[in-house]
Amino acid sequence: MSTDGALSKNRLLPTLLGLVILLMGLVLLGLGVKLLQLGGSLYYLLAGIGFAVTGILLITGRRAAFGLYAAILFASTVWALWEVGLDWWQLVPRLALWFALGIVMLLPWFRRPVLRGQPGGKGTGALTVAVVLAGLTALASQFTNPGELKGQLDRDTAGTTSAAPAMPDGDWQSYGRTAFGDRYSPLAQITPDNANKLVPAWTYRTGDIPGPNDPGETTAENTPLKVNGMLYVCTPHSQVIALDPDTGKEIWRYDPKISTQNAANFKGWAHMTCRGVSYHDDAAYAAAPAQSPATPAVASNASNVCPRRIFLPTADTRLIALNADTGKVCEDFGNKGAIDLSANIGTFAAGGYYSTSPPAVTKDLVVIGGHVTDNVSTDEPSGVIRAFDVHTGRLVWNWDSGNPDDTTPLAEGKSYTRNSPNMWSMFAVDEKLGMLYLPMGNQTPDQWGGDRTDESEKYSASIVALDIATGKVRWNMQLTHHDLWDMDVGGQPTLMDMKTADGIKPAVLVSTKQGSIYVLDRSNGQPIIPINEIPVPGGAVAGDRTSPTQPKSDLNFMPPPLKERDMWGVTPFDQALCRIDFKSLRYEGPFTPPSLQGSIVYPGNFGVFDWGGISVDPVRQIAFVNPSYMAFRSKLVPAAEVEGGPGRKSETEGVQPNKGAPYGVILEALLSPMGLPCQAPAWGYVAAVDLTNHQTIWKHKNGTVRDSSPVPIPLSMGVPSLGGTFTTAGGVAFLSGTLDQYLRAYDVRNGKQLWEGRLPAGAQTTPMTYTGKDGKQYVLVVAGGHGSLGTKQGDYVMAFKLPD
Repeated sequence: MSTDGALSKNRLLPTLLGLVILLMGLVLLGLGVKLLQLGGSLYYLLAGIGFAVTGILLITGRRAAFGLYAAILFASTVWALWEVGLDWWQLVPRLALWFALGIVMLLPWFRRPVLRGQPGGKGTGALTVAVVLAGLTALASQFTNPGELKGQLDRDTAGTTSAAPAMPDGDWQSYGRTAFGDRYSPLAQITPDNANKLVPAWTYRTGDIPGPNDPGETTAENTPLKVNGMLYVCTPHSQVIALDPDTGKEIWRYDPKISTQNAANFKGWAHMTCRGVSYHDDAAYAAAPAQSPATPAVASNASNVCPRRIFLPTADTRLIALNADTGKVCEDFGNKGAIDLSANIGTFAAGGYYSTSPPAVTKDLVVIGGHVTDNVSTDEPSGVIRAFDVHTGRLVWNWDSGNPDDTTPLAEGKSYTRNSPNMWSMFAVDEKLGMLYLPMGNQTPDQWGGDRTDESEKYSASIVALDIATGKVRWNMQLTHHDLWDMDVGGQPTLMDMKTADGIKPAVLVSTKQGSIYVLDRSNGQPIIPINEIPVPGGAVAGDRTSPTQPKSDLNFMPPPLKERDMWGVTPFDQALCRIDFKSLRYEGPFTPPSLQGSIVYPGNFGVFDWGGISVDPVRQIAFVNPSYMAFRSKLVPAAEVEGGPGRKSETEGVQPNKGAPYGVILEALLSPMGLPCQAPAWGYVAAVDLTNHQTIWKHKNGTVRDSSPVPIPLSMGVPSLGGTFTTAGGVAFLSGTLDQYLRAYDVRNGKQLWEGRLPAGAQTTPMTYTGKDGKQYVLVVAGGHGSLGTKQGDYVMAFKLPD
């Protein structure tokens, strides 16, 4: 047998490895040249040259390949530690592939043919040392947890009680349990000691599953009510279902048979969402102590037809009153049980105006806002807030942020101000103070503000307190000036009585997409926790402007500004592409203005806190929060070029036309070519804040990539969550909104995850808790998925309880 042939055969593996490393080096070299041209890191160019030469040396059978690769791996390890320290997930794209290739090179099948029977010498020894050092670095990183904060709450009470409206402990009567939106339950059967024993109690399927003729943004964001001895669930297609709270058995169902509003189907609609319904009980108000003065224009007559009512906002722009006992329409309300909310609104596209969130209910009124589709045009429906008689449906007052001083019901034939800022989220209500609290959106288009009026600017992206009786503004505070980033105030305001150095104060907590949590005296809007105006980048496109400063609360979860080294990937190649993206886009920190070049928006459109808001425990005086961190990119497109763009698919895909504005806009998450975030994890946390001293007690990354990665491995990286939390007197908090399909329980004292329950679909919603007729505490969640987040969709309502 020819020795030359045997040698040639043996050299096949190192030659193939050399070709792979050469190719990798050339790709990395090309990316490195591009990145260096943009002013980025020199590493990728130098590494690319080194790997390319290593590949050539392996192909030609030169033992110098080992020494050179050792030098590259050692230098890469030093560079990685200099950039990110012992952060495991950030070390992965910088070292994992090179470490694995180093091990492969040392395997005898690859090493011996190159050495040709000679001793390995210094090269293989150096490579062995470099591999060991890289491995030790990876090992050491397992004992660190960047971004984590360990702590322990040292009390079960702060000597305070809940000031929220009274109700039976086992009920959940409003979206946020009470009109205060605190999402605090006084139930205490489930504790840190037994939460790990929770088991499924029952599962109900609504039958409302997204179909091919529904919009991509079909979402199950519903938080059911438990009141009147029943659970009330609403579905994306605006159906209401009453269930037995102990068994999940259907009691009644109401289907409004929503109209497509002259469209062929629902597919072109921006949303198909119902976050909840609202409840009114004449007898409960009659028995309760007087709250606020009666609304003058309303005769407080209890209804014999429907003494207990469910109010349903529908996707085809109606507000319907139902008998809470039977599900039958309340014929004495509006026009045979319904109000047409399109009245005086003007024209809008099918699905372009309706309330995705439940209305506020007071003794005399049902008050409702509305969603408008973002970034379609400068001529969208009004953001008017309307209050109707809770019994008759007669319009009592209307507050239009485009005409804020006149709340007299609009005359027939008149129209509300087009395109005025709206309120699409949930109200909070304090009937004792006689105020409604509105988290306001901004005026669409989101990224262009050159044509906005003084009136719309005043109330855009603000918290506004309205007088319940008249609709007049009692106070307001703007939380983003001249908003060009879609920084709607999305979360329901949270009301509580807060313990301060000056005594107990009536507070409203307002969570925002920027990450600030504003804490104000809800009686007058004055800050309880200081607010500062911070300088922000300027330089808007021609015809627009920026505010020189933006507000920032001393209580905040705002992330530090992104840097090139924060860009991430699974491999060095997608990481390099993300770094190129970062250097190609305009970014000068938070509030970088939109640009023709393209700008990074961080925090992005989903925000640190979105419509899920926050929950509080008024007895322990803590807030339980779930901040998320995802960067987005926005790129302005001249109006003349919009027609030739990729087209609008949803509010986050394709060119948003902004008809009537000089620019359209492309909005998308800042993702790598592999579909993963370009910024390094963690992307989602749970945390608790001590409201007596405004300090974060603990903060832990939360959730896995099990259901959002190609390989379903439950890696605990910390993923974004969309949806809210609730706390309990038992010291356990719950959250379901993460991208993986779990409902989780946490110890509020230290953040320890106590339990997780696997769900059959995504649950981008806010769970709730109640007591059944059997006296047991249940935890309930709707698992129906979320279209734009890509979580698995379904139609499940699931209840959990402790074993009998």
